[in-house]
Amino acid sequence: MTRLINLGLGAMAALLASPVYAQTSDAQRYGHHAWDGPWHGWFMGPSMMIIFLLVVVVFGVVLVRWLDRPTSAHAGSNHQPLAPSPLDILKERFAKGEIDKEEFEDRQRTLEKQH
Repeated sequence: MTRLINLGLGAMAALLASPVYAQTSDAQRYGHHAWDGPWHGWFMGPSMMIIFLLVVVVFGVVLVRWLDRPTSAHAGSNHQPLAPSPLDILKERFAKGEIDKEEFEDRQRTLEKQH
């Protein structure tokens, strides 16, 4: 995952470091442009740059999370199944009929003494 993040940061740095050509006002030669308003692009230029960078960052985060998701519903679970307690095993054996009531009560008292 860090490799993917480093690749994305490197690509973003390459795009940001590429040569940028400033727009010059050539209204005398080419006529008026859409950017030749009262702010001459000072408002929309930085706003669009911030919006573009936000879109790129959000897309990158969504992509990394999508690529890093577990493949199945239980693959990301760190929970171990709980082991049954000795008393639970004893109750289960009694319910199955493996031991009788006297043996169950005797073992239950033994278990209670231990805890």
